[in-house]
Amino acid sequence: MNTWLRQGGRTLAALLVALLALPLLAMVWSASLADVIAAWRSPALLQALLVSLKTTSISLALIIAAGTPLAWWLSRKHNSNLVKAITGLLRLPVLLPPAVMGFALLLAFGSQGVLGGWFARAGIHVAFTTTAVVLAQTIVAVPFFVAAAQLGFAAIDDDALLVARTLGASQRRVFTHVLVPLALPALMSGAAMAWARALGEFGATLFFAGNLPGRTQTMPLAIYAALESDVGLAKALALVLVGLALLGVAVGRVLAWALQRGAR
Repeated sequence: MNTWLRQGGRTLAALLVALLALPLLAMVWSASLADVIAAWRSPALLQALLVSLKTTSISLALIIAAGTPLAWWLSRKHNSNLVKAITGLLRLPVLLPPAVMGFALLLAFGSQGVLGGWFARAGIHVAFTTTAVVLAQTIVAVPFFVAAAQLGFAAIDDDALLVARTLGASQRRVFTHVLVPLALPALMSGAAMAWARALGEFGATLFFAGNLPGRTQTMPLAIYAALESDVGLAKALALVLVGLALLGVAVGRVLAWALQRGAR
């Protein structure tokens, strides 16, 4: 029985790995070197790449600034009903279709939206701007960072905090000089995952920010636009996007590993 389960599990695992790897391999195999070279010479790639790097950098900074204290608070309030409600709310961007999230953002911040109407009367327009791209990326990516950071903070021994407080450190100093350094590997991993998710965001951005080259057209949207006229360019853009995402995650993991080794 156990042998059958092991063999069956290995077979299913191999099929799952093949299912995950096959689309990427097909994309790499079908894209030619000429397509990649042409993509790098295309103004569409440079514009979309700059928009993506700019917006994801801003969204990641917002996620880290707001998500770090939130993750710490969530890690200390285990049985609170408020924590359960906030945790459930943080899961919504992962569970809901991105298009639904983008439509909801449009209803909230569009010119006729709940908050957008007030902003419009003050001369502030959010929808179909770079700000909309940042908001969409932040909302869909923040759950990945908070979840990782929460686990990192939860693993910290309370004795370390007690010692720091006993030595006269203020709460702010304990947070910045004790908690954050101890949880830094988890924070780095979470930041890398959040950045990769923001980089690949498509549905919410399309609904809420549009697909304006040079303004709101990110790399995924550039791929979508290229599919209508140049499949080779779309393949090359996709390869660049995959490479950037993998590079970002790899850098985050390596930094987290180095920090863990240094702490031992």
